[in-house]
Amino acid sequence: MRIDNRRGFTIIELLVVVGIIAILTALLLPVVGRAKARARQTICLNNLRQINFGIRMYADDSGDKTPRPEGTKTNRVLSFTGYKNFIRSYVGPVAASSPKAKLFACPADSFFYTRANGLIVAEAQPMHEQSFADFSSYGFNGGNLATNLNRLGVDLSQCGIAGRTISSISDPVTTVLVAEASTFEPWSWHQPKRPLSQENAQFNDARNIVSFVDGHVSYIKIFWTDTSVTSRVRLAAAWLNPPPGYDYRWSGD
Repeated sequence: MRIDNRRGFTIIELLVVVGIIAILTALLLPVVGRAKARARQTICLNNLRQINFGIRMYADDSGDKTPRPEGTKTNRVLSFTGYKNFIRSYVGPVAASSPKAKLFACPADSFFYTRANGLIVAEAQPMHEQSFADFSSYGFNGGNLATNLNRLGVDLSQCGIAGRTISSISDPVTTVLVAEASTFEPWSWHQPKRPLSQENAQFNDARNIVSFVDGHVSYIKIFWTDTSVTSRVRLAAAWLNPPPGYDYRWSGD
Protein backbone atom coordinates (compact mmCIF):
# COMPACT_ATOMS: atom_id res chain seq x y z
CA MET A 1 0.00 0.00 0.00
CA ARG A 2 1.33 3.48 -0.99
CA ILE A 3 1.60 6.01 1.79
CA ASP A 4 0.76 9.60 0.75
CA ASN A 5 3.23 11.88 2.53
CA ARG A 6 1.75 15.06 1.06
CA ARG A 7 0.28 17.49 3.56
CA GLY A 8 -1.18 21.01 3.53
CA PHE A 9 0.37 24.17 4.94
CA THR A 10 0.14 24.65 8.65
CA ILE A 11 -1.34 27.90 9.98
CA ILE A 12 2.12 29.09 11.00
CA GLU A 13 3.49 28.45 7.51
CA LEU A 14 0.59 30.33 5.95
CA LEU A 15 1.18 33.27 8.27
CA VAL A 16 4.85 33.30 7.30
CA VAL A 17 3.93 33.37 3.59
CA VAL A 18 1.40 36.16 4.17
CA GLY A 19 4.01 38.10 6.14
CA ILE A 20 6.57 37.74 3.34
CA ILE A 21 4.02 38.95 0.77
CA ALA A 22 3.18 41.94 2.98
CA ILE A 23 6.85 42.87 3.32
CA LEU A 24 7.44 42.59 -0.43
CA THR A 25 4.36 44.70 -1.10
CA ALA A 26 5.55 47.36 1.34
CA LEU A 27 8.92 47.42 -0.40
CA LEU A 28 7.49 47.54 -3.91
CA LEU A 29 4.75 50.17 -3.43
CA PRO A 30 7.16 53.11 -2.93
CA VAL A 31 9.14 51.97 -5.97
CA VAL A 32 5.99 51.83 -8.07
CA GLY A 33 4.91 55.22 -6.71
CA ARG A 34 8.24 56.81 -7.62
CA ALA A 35 8.09 55.28 -11.10
CA LYS A 36 4.62 56.74 -11.65
CA ALA A 37 5.79 60.15 -10.39
CA ARG A 38 8.75 60.08 -12.79
CA ALA A 39 6.43 59.13 -15.64
CA ARG A 40 4.17 62.10 -14.87
CA GLN A 41 7.18 64.42 -14.75
CA THR A 42 8.43 63.10 -18.08
CA ILE A 43 5.07 63.76 -19.75
CA CYS A 44 5.00 67.26 -18.28
CA LEU A 45 8.57 67.93 -19.43
CA ASN A 46 7.66 66.88 -22.97
CA ASN A 47 4.48 69.02 -22.94
CA LEU A 48 6.42 72.10 -21.90
CA ARG A 49 9.16 71.42 -24.42
CA GLN A 50 6.58 71.32 -27.23
CA ILE A 51 4.73 74.42 -26.00
CA ASN A 52 8.04 76.25 -25.63
CA PHE A 53 8.95 75.37 -29.20
CA GLY A 54 5.55 76.63 -30.40
CA ILE A 55 6.06 79.99 -28.67
CA ARG A 56 9.52 80.41 -30.17
CA MET A 57 8.20 79.53 -33.65
CA TYR A 58 5.50 82.17 -33.16
CA ALA A 59 8.21 84.68 -32.21
CA ASP A 60 10.18 83.79 -35.35
CA ASP A 61 7.15 84.78 -37.42
CA SER A 62 6.31 87.86 -35.32
CA GLY A 63 9.34 90.09 -35.47
CA ASP A 64 11.11 88.10 -32.75
CA LYS A 65 8.43 89.11 -30.22
CA THR A 66 6.83 86.88 -27.60
CA PRO A 67 3.01 86.81 -27.23
CA ARG A 68 1.35 89.90 -25.75
CA PRO A 69 -2.35 89.19 -25.12
CA GLU A 70 -4.88 92.02 -24.85
CA GLY A 71 -7.36 92.51 -22.02
CA THR A 72 -4.92 91.94 -19.18
CA LYS A 73 -5.89 95.23 -17.47
CA THR A 74 -9.29 93.81 -16.64
CA ASN A 75 -8.37 90.11 -16.49
CA ARG A 76 -4.98 89.49 -14.86
CA VAL A 77 -5.17 85.74 -15.60
CA LEU A 78 -4.80 86.51 -19.32
CA SER A 79 -1.21 87.58 -18.60
CA PHE A 80 -0.48 83.89 -18.06
CA THR A 81 -3.07 82.06 -20.19
CA GLY A 82 -3.59 84.38 -23.19
CA TYR A 83 -0.51 83.04 -24.98
CA LYS A 84 -2.47 79.97 -26.11
CA ASN A 85 -4.41 81.98 -28.69
CA PHE A 86 -1.13 82.98 -30.35
CA ILE A 87 0.40 79.52 -30.74
CA ARG A 88 -2.51 77.30 -31.81
CA SER A 89 -1.28 76.88 -35.36
CA TYR A 90 2.24 76.08 -34.13
CA VAL A 91 1.38 73.16 -31.86
CA GLY A 92 -1.36 71.47 -33.89
CA PRO A 93 -5.08 70.77 -33.42
CA VAL A 94 -4.53 69.59 -29.83
CA ALA A 95 -4.22 73.27 -28.91
CA ALA A 96 -8.01 73.76 -28.92
CA SER A 97 -9.18 75.08 -25.55
CA SER A 98 -10.70 71.99 -24.01
CA PRO A 99 -10.05 69.70 -21.03
CA LYS A 100 -9.31 67.02 -23.64
CA ALA A 101 -6.24 68.83 -25.00
CA LYS A 102 -3.54 66.63 -23.46
CA LEU A 103 -0.69 68.89 -24.51
CA PHE A 104 -1.83 71.50 -21.97
CA ALA A 105 -2.66 69.02 -19.20
CA CYS A 106 0.03 68.09 -16.70
CA PRO A 107 -0.81 64.55 -15.46
CA ALA A 108 0.21 65.58 -11.92
CA ASP A 109 -2.25 68.51 -11.97
CA SER A 110 -4.95 67.35 -9.54
CA PHE A 111 -5.81 70.47 -7.48
CA PHE A 112 -5.53 74.24 -7.44
CA TYR A 113 -6.04 77.10 -5.00
CA THR A 114 -8.72 79.75 -5.23
CA ARG A 115 -10.36 82.36 -3.00
CA ALA A 116 -13.72 81.97 -1.30
CA ASN A 117 -15.12 84.38 1.29
CA GLY A 118 -11.73 86.04 1.61
CA LEU A 119 -9.93 82.76 2.32
CA ILE A 120 -7.57 80.69 0.16
CA VAL A 121 -9.04 77.23 -0.35
CA ALA A 122 -7.84 74.14 -2.20
CA GLU A 123 -10.08 72.79 -4.95
CA ALA A 124 -9.70 69.05 -5.54
CA GLN A 125 -10.01 69.42 -9.31
CA PRO A 126 -7.38 69.71 -12.05
CA MET A 127 -6.62 73.26 -13.13
CA HIS A 128 -6.57 72.13 -16.76
CA GLU A 129 -10.29 71.38 -16.47
CA GLN A 130 -11.12 74.99 -15.51
CA SER A 131 -12.29 77.57 -18.04
CA PHE A 132 -10.72 80.47 -16.09
CA ALA A 133 -7.31 78.89 -16.76
CA ASP A 134 -8.22 78.34 -20.43
CA PHE A 135 -8.03 74.60 -19.71
CA SER A 136 -4.28 74.63 -19.16
CA SER A 137 -1.83 73.48 -16.49
CA TYR A 138 0.81 75.85 -17.89
CA GLY A 139 1.32 79.59 -17.69
CA PHE A 140 3.37 82.07 -19.70
CA ASN A 141 5.88 84.40 -18.05
CA GLY A 142 3.77 87.48 -18.73
CA GLY A 143 3.59 89.11 -15.32
CA ASN A 144 4.75 92.43 -16.76
CA LEU A 145 1.25 92.81 -18.29
CA ALA A 146 -0.49 92.82 -14.90
CA THR A 147 -0.71 96.62 -14.78
CA ASN A 148 -4.07 96.40 -13.01
CA LEU A 149 -2.08 95.85 -9.81
CA ASN A 150 -0.54 99.31 -10.09
CA ARG A 151 -3.56 100.72 -8.27
CA LEU A 152 -2.54 98.63 -5.26
CA GLY A 153 1.01 99.93 -5.33
CA VAL A 154 2.46 96.86 -7.05
CA ASP A 155 4.72 97.54 -10.05
CA LEU A 156 5.39 94.39 -12.07
CA SER A 157 6.86 96.13 -15.11
CA GLN A 158 10.24 94.47 -14.45
CA CYS A 159 8.71 90.99 -14.19
CA GLY A 160 7.79 88.86 -17.16
CA ILE A 161 8.72 88.99 -20.83
CA ALA A 162 5.39 89.39 -22.67
CA GLY A 163 5.88 91.38 -25.88
CA ARG A 164 9.66 91.32 -25.52
CA THR A 165 11.89 90.34 -28.42
CA ILE A 166 13.75 87.10 -27.81
CA SER A 167 17.03 88.75 -28.78
CA SER A 168 16.58 91.44 -26.10
CA ILE A 169 16.50 88.91 -23.27
CA SER A 170 19.88 89.12 -21.59
CA ASP A 171 20.08 85.58 -20.22
CA PRO A 172 17.85 83.17 -22.17
CA VAL A 173 19.28 80.15 -20.30
CA THR A 174 17.80 81.24 -16.96
CA THR A 175 14.80 83.35 -18.04
CA VAL A 176 11.44 81.58 -17.68
CA LEU A 177 9.31 81.30 -20.82
CA VAL A 178 6.44 78.99 -19.86
CA ALA A 179 5.99 76.84 -16.75
CA GLU A 180 3.54 74.89 -14.66
CA ALA A 181 0.91 77.27 -13.30
CA SER A 182 1.85 76.31 -9.75
CA THR A 183 5.30 77.85 -10.34
CA PHE A 184 4.00 81.40 -10.25
CA GLU A 185 2.63 81.33 -6.69
CA PRO A 186 4.34 78.84 -5.83
CA TRP A 187 3.07 75.43 -4.78
CA SER A 188 3.88 72.03 -6.28
CA TRP A 189 1.84 69.30 -7.97
CA HIS A 190 4.75 66.87 -7.83
CA GLN A 191 5.69 67.36 -4.17
CA PRO A 192 2.66 69.08 -2.60
CA LYS A 193 2.85 70.31 0.95
CA ARG A 194 0.25 68.60 3.12
CA PRO A 195 -2.38 69.33 4.15
CA LEU A 196 -3.70 71.30 1.20
CA SER A 197 -4.69 74.36 3.20
CA GLN A 198 -4.57 78.13 3.24
CA GLU A 199 -1.33 77.99 5.24
CA ASN A 200 0.30 75.78 2.59
CA ALA A 201 -1.08 77.54 -0.47
CA GLN A 202 2.39 79.05 -1.01
CA PHE A 203 5.71 77.78 0.27
CA ASN A 204 9.39 78.28 -0.39
CA ASP A 205 11.36 75.83 -2.56
CA ALA A 206 8.26 74.28 -4.14
CA ARG A 207 9.48 72.06 -6.97
CA ASN A 208 8.07 72.73 -10.44
CA ILE A 209 8.78 72.00 -14.08
CA VAL A 210 9.88 75.11 -15.94
CA SER A 211 10.92 75.82 -19.53
CA PHE A 212 13.29 78.60 -20.50
CA VAL A 213 13.76 81.03 -23.37
CA ASP A 214 16.66 79.01 -24.78
CA GLY A 215 14.36 75.96 -25.08
CA HIS A 216 15.55 73.69 -22.27
CA VAL A 217 13.22 72.38 -19.54
CA SER A 218 14.11 71.64 -15.90
CA TYR A 219 12.56 70.42 -12.66
CA ILE A 220 13.62 73.09 -10.18
CA LYS A 221 12.84 74.70 -6.84
CA ILE A 222 11.10 78.10 -6.74
CA PHE A 223 11.90 80.87 -4.28
CA TRP A 224 9.14 82.50 -2.25
CA THR A 225 9.13 84.75 0.79
CA ASP A 226 6.14 85.26 3.05
CA THR A 227 5.74 88.99 2.55
CA SER A 228 2.71 91.24 2.14
CA VAL A 229 3.24 93.88 -0.53
CA THR A 230 0.23 95.83 0.74
CA SER A 231 -2.46 95.12 3.29
CA ARG A 232 -4.47 93.48 0.50
CA VAL A 233 -1.81 91.79 -1.63
CA ARG A 234 0.52 88.96 -0.71
CA LEU A 235 3.75 88.45 -2.61
CA ALA A 236 3.73 85.84 -5.39
CA ALA A 237 6.84 83.98 -6.53
CA ALA A 238 6.63 85.53 -10.01
CA TRP A 239 6.85 89.06 -8.64
CA LEU A 240 10.55 89.08 -7.88
CA ASN A 241 13.74 87.47 -9.12
CA PRO A 242 15.17 84.90 -6.69
CA PRO A 243 18.39 85.34 -4.71
CA PRO A 244 21.62 83.53 -5.71
CA GLY A 245 21.35 79.76 -5.58
CA TYR A 246 18.28 79.44 -7.82
CA ASP A 247 18.40 78.44 -11.49
CA TYR A 248 15.88 80.86 -12.98
CA ARG A 249 14.75 84.47 -13.23
CA TRP A 250 11.52 86.21 -14.30
CA SER A 251 12.96 89.42 -15.72
CA GLY A 252 14.47 89.49 -19.19
CA ASP A 253 16.96 92.21 -18.22
